[in-house]
Amino acid sequence: MAKEMIAMLLAGGQGSRLYALTEKLAKPAVPFGGKYRIIDFPLSNCVNSGIDTVGILTQYQPLVLNEYIGNGQPWDLDRLHGGVHVLPPYQKATGSDWYKGTANAIYQNINFIERYDPEYVIILSGDQICKQDYSDFLKFHKEKNAEFSVAVMEVPWEEASRFGLMVADNNGKITEFQEKPKEPKSNLASMGIYIFNWEILKRYLIEDENDPESENDFGNNIIPALLRDGREMYAYHFDGYWKDVGTIPSLWEANMEILDPENSGINLFDNDWRIYSRNSGMTGHRIGEKAVLENSMITDGCRIDGSVKHSVLFAGVKVEAGAEIEDAVIMGGSTIKAGAKVKHCIVAENVVVEKDAVVGAAPKGEEAGVAIVASGVNIGEGAVVGPKAMVSENVKGGDKVW
Repeated sequence: MAKEMIAMLLAGGQGSRLYALTEKLAKPAVPFGGKYRIIDFPLSNCVNSGIDTVGILTQYQPLVLNEYIGNGQPWDLDRLHGGVHVLPPYQKATGSDWYKGTANAIYQNINFIERYDPEYVIILSGDQICKQDYSDFLKFHKEKNAEFSVAVMEVPWEEASRFGLMVADNNGKITEFQEKPKEPKSNLASMGIYIFNWEILKRYLIEDENDPESENDFGNNIIPALLRDGREMYAYHFDGYWKDVGTIPSLWEANMEILDPENSGINLFDNDWRIYSRNSGMTGHRIGEKAVLENSMITDGCRIDGSVKHSVLFAGVKVEAGAEIEDAVIMGGSTIKAGAKVKHCIVAENVVVEKDAVVGAAPKGEEAGVAIVASGVNIGEGAVVGPKAMVSENVKGGDKVW
């Protein structure tokens, strides 16, 4: 049975700009917002948009991601026909190859797409926080009789040179594409979310693969080839919440924004567009009688006896009496012991911050920064981790890391 549209989700990213957080983890598997991982957002968008067939293309450090996705049940994607499929690079009769670029990753899975004989294919990124109705995007694509459509957002002109930009006419038809130009002609930034007519996409993937000079990339190769041939290409304006959380500051900022849903644009409490995730299986959280809590996200299994202000705590975090947490992201299974001060930082999973240790600090001039502690690290008693530090190894008691 043919599908009208299937999704191909690019989830192989290394996320090198997240440093210690992605040493053992693919970027789409990075925890976010208390009970989620980044990949929950595109998967939830798919099921909320009526897309029930998703191919997830993994490559870098796929173990946690594969385990987390499982059979797709949390997102209602455990289907007999369709559902979610993890698609790593694989050995073929002609040899094997890593995914060499975004276009090559899709090319290597043409046979998967052909199984469903779709009319349209939507290409998604697995490393963005975004709530988007893809069915509205598809409706736009059909109304324009487009062969290729790209979701775009208006960005401030002074930031435009950081993005791939679509130059479009008053009807939304794309006339030019600029990849991070010094002198931008447009402020319509590509979100890296594309809808293709499948026959067009297939033709250009095969052509691109046969070009030995190609980088096998959508932005550098496929889109310029479509423009060269005068294809029907349109820019779909998206005005909802979208954030590339590929850097430490942007990941921290996005976590803080979920604490202010009225003003930030991201509302995780919206019952009309839920974001689904795998259940931690832990008990409810417990707040001690002397605990202090202000504007924070507290998740399953947390035990709070200290002070937590404007912070996001993931499942199973323990905060002992006398500990202080503020403007921080504390990932699952971590323990903050008595007297410790943890501020303006991201603490990864299964970290122990020992008694009276200090991690991060409130921003002050040039010392402003987001401290990072990698998963499984122990910060010793009385140790100090500075506001810009990135810690991936244990810190001995009393030591200072800046």
